[in-house]
Amino acid sequence: MELTYYSDFAVRLINTEEPLRGTDALTSVDAVRRLFGEAQQAARRAGEGDVTRLRGVRTRLRAVFTAAAEGDEVRAVDLLNALLLEYPASPQISGHDYLDEAGRPRWHLHLAEHPSSATAGYAATACMGLAFQLTDLGVDRLGICGAEPCRNAYLDTSTNRSKRYCSDRCATRANVAAYRARKRRERALSGRTADGSPVSADTSET
Repeated sequence: MELTYYSDFAVRLINTEEPLRGTDALTSVDAVRRLFGEAQQAARRAGEGDVTRLRGVRTRLRAVFTAAAEGDEVRAVDLLNALLLEYPASPQISGHDYLDEAGRPRWHLHLAEHPSSATAGYAATACMGLAFQLTDLGVDRLGICGAEPCRNAYLDTSTNRSKRYCSDRCATRANVAAYRARKRRERALSGRTADGSPVSADTSET
């Protein structure tokens, strides 16, 4: 398995919270376990303390994406390096389940699972995957959704580095909002309301 695959661990963790909406899905041990997806062995180590610890990691990972989205590459890298030092990973060469046409193993790197806690395992996996993604594709591939109030993190894998939103839904919502704002400006300049009637001296549009 390519290590860039693990960068999705970082995105999943960050997006358990929607700061502008005041929602947080990371509130229980079960929520922690769901984050691991297919990595059930690591998930079984999760305890109550991992909820708080992973929230702390989440805040720091969001800061990495925010710095990258703001164009501050050095800060993004420094923040990620600090996490990598605190949560070191253990890459190992594996060939299981991947054979070439001659029946020989397709050697690849994956992350060994022997951390001290669920948080340590998840954070190490997320940070290592993000580090490989960042160095392979570039810091500018890390983004924060531009559609308010969504502030989801995303990885831009587009060929022209043009992604600005975390999903098609958010892109559509942002385009509609921009269109409506443009129409409001046009009507204000022409002195007319939404239904085409003139704007009176004591009438304003909300």
